[in-house]
Amino acid sequence: MPRDDDEERTFYKAAASISFAVVFCIGSGMMGCPVYNVWAAKKAGEAELAQADQNRQIAVAQAKAKAESAQYEAQSEITRANGVATANKIIGDSLKGNDAYLRYLWINNMGDQKEKTVVYIPTEANLPILEANPKR
Repeated sequence: MPRDDDEERTFYKAAASISFAVVFCIGSGMMGCPVYNVWAAKKAGEAELAQADQNRQIAVAQAKAKAESAQYEAQSEITRANGVATANKIIGDSLKGNDAYLRYLWINNMGDQKEKTVVYIPTEANLPILEANPKR
């Protein structure tokens, strides 16, 4: 019988050791949870900060691209306007003193019209001569 007591004591010691180990693990885990939660929150905050920084950099790059695009469009418009102004000056200079040619062009264009057009010619008092009954 003494053997049964020794086996029983050994069993209880083993059970106590296992119970202590389980309680120790649970206690350590419970003590570690707040530390883990703080660490996890810190990492989540760092991830959000990195994402916000990346989004800011993207917005800045897009704004710079828009500004550069607007500058190129403005330069393009200035170049186009200079070209139109130069062409208008050349045409205007070539038509100075060419009243007969301008009348010829006007009369030629009148003949190309498919519909008849009533033309009002101002008199000396700058009042047009009006037709009472236009014929169409």
